[in-house]
Amino acid sequence: MLTPRQIARTADAIVAMQEPDGAIPWYPGGHTDPWDHLECVMALELGDRQDAADRGWDWLVRNQRADGSWATSHVAGAVKEDFADSNQCAYVATAVWHHWLRTRDRPFVDRMWPVVRDALDFVVSLQAPGGQIWWARTATGEDHEQALVTGCSSTLHSLRCGLGLAELVGDPQPGWELAIGALAHALRAHPEYFLPTARWSMDWYYPVIGGVLRGAEGRARLRERWDDFVVPGLGIRCVDDQPWVTGAETCELAIALHLVGETAKARTLVADMQHLRHDDGSYWTGWQFVDEVHWPEELSSWTAAAVILAVDTLDGGVTDAVFRGDGLPLSVGAELAGGLELACDCELAAA
Repeated sequence: MLTPRQIARTADAIVAMQEPDGAIPWYPGGHTDPWDHLECVMALELGDRQDAADRGWDWLVRNQRADGSWATSHVAGAVKEDFADSNQCAYVATAVWHHWLRTRDRPFVDRMWPVVRDALDFVVSLQAPGGQIWWARTATGEDHEQALVTGCSSTLHSLRCGLGLAELVGDPQPGWELAIGALAHALRAHPEYFLPTARWSMDWYYPVIGGVLRGAEGRARLRERWDDFVVPGLGIRCVDDQPWVTGAETCELAIALHLVGETAKARTLVADMQHLRHDDGSYWTGWQFVDEVHWPEELSSWTAAAVILAVDTLDGGVTDAVFRGDGLPLSVGAELAGGLELACDCELAAA
């Protein structure tokens, strides 16, 4: 995929965007959100840039709010958007589990456990009666009562990582177990609970990354819309109705493919998107292939991070173990909801 030297240059490109307080914005002068910040922190650790990663962890801890959440965006050290995105808040569990599997650093886990616990308690408080998790809450406590397939699929995996950490530190969280079962059921059986955003490629592949669908089910889902999104030789479209391929989505689809045994296709996709690589190891966000221009005109930290995480996954690194769910207490798919008394009378719940 990429050589160690190339990975190091990409990690250095992320470091170059990091702000003095440890925040990692989308691009120099842009905003920082918790999810993409943490994706970059994981990539920095894989790129052996631990000092920068440590600054990133410190920024995250300092900016957690009393209710366990983070503001959705920060710019130049100040809050820009003060509502909290449930998926962004949940992702800390995935990042801490990633660090644990990579380092087996128990003091780090002990330090971060209260951060993870408070964050996931906040996330679970946003769960609707049907099992879906509302996407956001305002700073004054009003919920945005809409749910997203991508966000909820990612949150499902983060909750499972949280259970792994809870088991590790000896602090059981039965409420999270119930939340996982209900959320998995909603994602598998009730598409009507979620906003209709099928034009976005993320809604196509994220149920596979999140563990909602694996094996034959996951492969079938990825086959369904392959021709809608994949542009041979370039990567995948961000949305199905625009001639625009994006690097991060291409790398995430590669991770999903690998998780269902389609590793050769995954490697082809990561190779295809290398046309977005800049000379300094950074990556353009996307390419508009009709007008033949990079759009938006930015080299984004999170695209660089997605490349590093995808390469590590395909090389059988710790990221592979994280997204496969190695060592997590619950299995994937229908078994997540098995044995739970769901507030639902649908056929799948009855089964």
